[in-house]
Amino acid sequence: MELEFAAKALKELGHPTRLAIFKRLVMAGYQGIPVGEVQEELGIPGSTLSHHISSLISAGLVKQHREGRVLFCMPQYNVLQDVINFLQAECCSAEAKEKIT
Repeated sequence: MELEFAAKALKELGHPTRLAIFKRLVMAGYQGIPVGEVQEELGIPGSTLSHHISSLISAGLVKQHREGRVLFCMPQYNVLQDVINFLQAECCSAEAKEKIT
């Protein structure tokens, strides 16, 4: 994962409302959740929710699909895992390097 991609994902998750939305999507599972349910549960106005979801989509953290009149949001677990792996990739490597030298 590139630094810029990880930084964008972390930036979008760094906003309290977007983090709450993403946490709710993660709880919903792979099938996702209707946008209306997220709006109702979190009490976020529709236009505000749409703005935040768009930011999460642009970071690759969320995808949407429509079933009839219902718009679903699905978390992209693979992207979330990539961000986590990126953060852990060199865990303790400086410490290990110091022990070798």
